[in-house]
Amino acid sequence: MNNILETENLTKWYGSSKVVDGVNITIEPGEIYGLIGKNGAGKTTIMKLVLSMIRPSDGIVKLFGESTSTNANLHNKVGALIETPTFYPFFTAEQNLEYYKRVKGLDFHLDIKELLAVVGLEEAGDKKYKNFSLGMKQRLGIALALLGNPEFLILDEPINGLDPEGIKEVRDLLIKQNKEYGTTIFISSHILSELSQLATKFGVVHKGKLLEEIESTELKMDLEIYFLDLIKGK
Repeated sequence: MNNILETENLTKWYGSSKVVDGVNITIEPGEIYGLIGKNGAGKTTIMKLVLSMIRPSDGIVKLFGESTSTNANLHNKVGALIETPTFYPFFTAEQNLEYYKRVKGLDFHLDIKELLAVVGLEEAGDKKYKNFSLGMKQRLGIALALLGNPEFLILDEPINGLDPEGIKEVRDLLIKQNKEYGTTIFISSHILSELSQLATKFGVVHKGKLLEEIESTELKMDLEIYFLDLIKGK
């Protein structure tokens, strides 16, 4: 079976700054891969490169065993939440998801109300987006990423703005999505204690470089201590 994601020497320059430096990531089917690093380490840029939101300066991205440079349709199997998605402020949560359902050409019978319930927004289906809190906006962004039940989910800081209860709900949701539907997940978060309860594999990024990949079962210490110890010498 093909890997879900492979990057080979993935590199991105902005002017004279190399923000992603020869990154080689491998994500296998069924994994929850946690990408960890300080702010500015290159996490979001890596995810944007994988999604072809920006072009690499060098290197290759493969999804499901094929290069994204030769088969753009590969992204149809991917759901993503990168930064703040674009929603119409005067549309309700339900109207926004109905709009994207049509844009994506998804099954007419797909139940938007059920999806909103999955992310804890069942009571906000008729509330306008402009009146949403940051946490509610994050939940709707996750709902958009889940629209169409993608095989591969890419989430950049999905628990940003959520209270402890909301964080637990998102964690439980992602674990359920992974276990029951077999969805492979690529997730970044600065809350390492939370990521350690979710991910099955970690990639440590520092100054644009992937320092190490490690299985959660091989981790012999607290994730935060491991991360700090690893970057001290880099």
